[in-house]
This record gives sequence, C-alpha cells and structure tokens, in this order.
Amino acid sequence: MTTKTACTDTISEGKGGIMFATKPLQFLIVTLTFASLFFVPSWARAHQNQVMGEVRFSGPTKVERDSGVWIDGQYVGYLKELKGDKKIMLLPGEHEISVRQAGYKDFTKSIVVAPGQVQAFRVTMGKDPRAQFPATNAATLKLNVTPQRAAVFMDDGYIGHASDFGGAFHSMLVSPGKHRIKIELLGYQTFETEINLLAGQKSEVKTELMRGSIEQAGALVRQP
Repeated sequence: MTTKTACTDTISEGKGGIMFATKPLQFLIVTLTFASLFFVPSWARAHQNQVMGEVRFSGPTKVERDSGVWIDGQYVGYLKELKGDKKIMLLPGEHEISVRQAGYKDFTKSIVVAPGQVQAFRVTMGKDPRAQFPATNAATLKLNVTPQRAAVFMDDGYIGHASDFGGAFHSMLVSPGKHRIKIELLGYQTFETEINLLAGQKSEVKTELMRGSIEQAGALVRQP
C-alpha cells in the first residue's frame, strides 16, 4: 500500500542535471536512518557488542536447569532463564560462577571472558552425600511469591527459586519444627519469616517482594 503525503517542497534540478532534495525529504531520510538503530534484532545487537562477553548456560537435566546461579558472589537467577532479555553479559576478565541446588554439591568454576565472544558454560550437578532429607512425618510448605524468580533460603541454605514451590502442583517437604525462611532477589527488599510446623501439617507463605536498591538485597544473594 502506498501512502501519499502532501508536501510543499519539491525536488529541483540543479546544474548538470543533478537533483537536490529539499529539507523535508532530507529530514525524513535522517529520521529513518536514526530510527533503524533502535530496531536492530536483539541477536544482532549481541553480535555487535565488542566490549562485553556473553556466557551461555546449559545443563543435561531439570536439576541443573532449575539450579541457582551466582556470578562473582551475586545471585543472577536460575539457569534455564538466563537467556533472551536475561542473558548474561560480562565485562572482560576472570569471573567466578557458582551453581547451587538443594541436595547437591555446589558447581563452582572460574572463567575468563573475552570481549565480543560467546562462552559456553555447561553445568553438571553431583549429589551431596551429606544432604539430609525430611522423614515420612514431614510437613508440606507451599510458597506463593512474586517475583517467582527470587531465591529461597531455609535456615540460611539455598533450596531453590520461588516458582519451584508454588502453583497447583509445587510445594516442598519440610521437617517438623522451627525454620527461618528468607526470600531474596537483587533490586528487592528481603522478605524474612519464621515458621513452626507440625508433623504432617500443610502450610503456605505468601508475599510480594517490595522494590528496593541493590544494597537492600539480603546478604545471601550477595555472598560468594
């Protein structure tokens, strides 16, 4: 479809038959050129970035893909979400990456990031023989948390991200007794509560994290 636009300026012929555009047409060309800078596909912008380096995460099973990721001591999210608008771009140099999951040993590795390069980071989690699991008299705890990507800690140990324990089909088994729950995410204020569960009891914790500065995030998402 062609759209006609009224314009009082015209294209005139100059010396030697050269055509000269008047200012409105020049303005249109400049505007379209400038606008095109903001409509470059995201994959192309990443490819053009010659300052930062990208880290692409992968894992063979759901255990790895649902594990929490810390980079240089800061929680950045769980592994399978770190792509698209949450992909990891790092300054060149050495960085320490630690991947954690309840019941498994931490997977920690140092990498050197090069500018303009993509580095694959494959994670393989191994079971922790020292891990303890609830007995048959365990209570059931469900979490209803916003944002769902927030990190969840029980008694200062990382146990997963909030979406692991919410919704119609997700919850966790917890040993009876008192436990301290912390829910943290960079850019939000930490939520903390204490629960006291009976054997076989079903309980739910609901919260929406309040926006805040990075400094207001809890120490557990900022520790090495």
